[in-house]
Amino acid sequence: MRRWPDGQQLHDGKYIIEEYLGGGGFGETYRAQNLQEGKSVAIKTLNTFQQFQPDFAKTQGKFVNEALSLAKCRHPHIVEVYEMFQEGDLWCMAMELIDGIDLYTQIRENGIFSEPKALSMIQQLGDALTCVHKQNLTHRDVKPENIMLRKRGMEAVLIDFGLARQANSSGKLMTNSVTGTAFFAPIELAEKRPQLGAYTDVYSLAATLYNMLTGQKPIPSPGRKIIDPLIAPKLYNDRISDRVNAAIIKGMELEPQNRPQSVQEWLDLLIPKPVAAETTRVISAVGMDYINLRNLLAAKKWKEADEETARVMLKVAGRDKEGWLEPEHIEKFPCEDLRTIDQLWVKYSNGRFGFSVQKRIYQSLGGTSKLDEKVCKAFGDKVGWTKSNELYNNEVTLTFSEKAVEAHLPGIKRLNWCYSKQYSSLYSKIPMPCFADDRVAVSCLVASRLVDCNI
Repeated sequence: MRRWPDGQQLHDGKYIIEEYLGGGGFGETYRAQNLQEGKSVAIKTLNTFQQFQPDFAKTQGKFVNEALSLAKCRHPHIVEVYEMFQEGDLWCMAMELIDGIDLYTQIRENGIFSEPKALSMIQQLGDALTCVHKQNLTHRDVKPENIMLRKRGMEAVLIDFGLARQANSSGKLMTNSVTGTAFFAPIELAEKRPQLGAYTDVYSLAATLYNMLTGQKPIPSPGRKIIDPLIAPKLYNDRISDRVNAAIIKGMELEPQNRPQSVQEWLDLLIPKPVAAETTRVISAVGMDYINLRNLLAAKKWKEADEETARVMLKVAGRDKEGWLEPEHIEKFPCEDLRTIDQLWVKYSNGRFGFSVQKRIYQSLGGTSKLDEKVCKAFGDKVGWTKSNELYNNEVTLTFSEKAVEAHLPGIKRLNWCYSKQYSSLYSKIPMPCFADDRVAVSCLVASRLVDCNI
C-alpha cells in the first residue's frame, strides 16, 4: 500500500487525512480530522516497508498490543488512544494529536532547561512511567524524541509505545526485540535476551534529564563499558545542584542492579522528599498532576500558584483550549480535585488562603448553594476583590502576598468568562448581572460547589 494522500477517507468516512506527519522504522503517523466530532487526531499505522515483510502479521499483532497497552494507561502525561480500527487489512490507531513539539526539537532550538523546569517535567514523566509499570509494562524507548511538550503550559507527554512489551509474573520482561535509541538505552537492551523492568526506564529517564540539563547526549552504554565511565553532568553545567547530579549518575548506573529499582525510588533521590512524598497524597478524579502547584505554593510564589490553579482547573474540566469555565463546568467539577487544590492552598498559607477559607466567609454572609447577588457583592468586598459600590469596575488588582486579607487567594482570575458581548449568552446562566471583575461570580459558584462537596 502506498502512503495515504491528503484527503483520503478512512473508517467509512469518519476520518479524513490532512497531512503526513512522519514515521520511523516501523510506523508512520498522519494528522486527520474526525468528521463526526470536528476535532483533529493522529492516526498511526505500520509503514509501507513493514507491510511487505514476511512477518508482517506478527509485527501488526505487536502494533495492536501497543494500542492495548496505551489504553490501559490513562494518564494526563501519556498520549491518549481513542480507538483502533481496520482499514482493509491494516490496523490503525486513532490517538490524541498533541499541539506542541518534541523535547528533542525544543532542546535543539531553545537550548537547555533550568533545573526547576526540567525537574517539573521529569516528575510528570516519572508519574506517567509509574502508571505504565503498574500495568506490568515497560516502555523501553524513553528519549527526547518520544516526549512531546504541549504548547499550553509546556506539559510533557510520553508517546510512542512501539517497543512496550508485556512483563511476566515476576515483573521481569523477556524479549529479544529491537532496542531503543543508543544514547538513552541501558546496557541490558544490548543483550541478546535481556531481562527488563522498571529500572530499564529509570536509566532512560535519567539520561533524558542529562540531555535536558547539559544539551549533551551521554555516551552509549556499551561504549561506557569499554572505554570510559559516564561524564558527570555537572562538568558540562556547573549550575546543576549536587543532589541532581548525583541522582542522574545513580539512575544511569551501568549495571541494572545498581540503579533504583523503581521510578519513584529514583524520584525520591532527585527531588527533596517532602516534594516527592506530597505527590503520593494528592487525589484527582482524572489523574491530574498537582506537583507544580505544590512546589509553587511551598515556595510562596502566590501569583504563579494562582495562575497554576487556573490552569489545572481548566485542564481537569477539559476547558484548557477555551480558557474559561462556564457555570455548568463548575457545578460538575470533581470534588476530589477541589479538595486537593484547597488542601494545598490551606497548608502552605497556614490556613490563610484556600477555597474552604473562602467558603467559610461566603457562608458567614448567608451564602448557600443558590447564588445571591447581594451575598456575592458582600463576599467580594470581604476578601478584598471589590470596594463598596465598585462591583462593576473594570479591574481589581490582586495582592500576591501573605499580608493580603484572609481568603484573598486563590483569585482564579483566568477562569472568568464574561463582560464581553460575544459571551452574552452566558449571562442567563447565572441569576445575577455579569460582573466586570467576574472572579466574584466564579468564586461564588466555586464556593457553592464546595458546599455540595462538603469541603
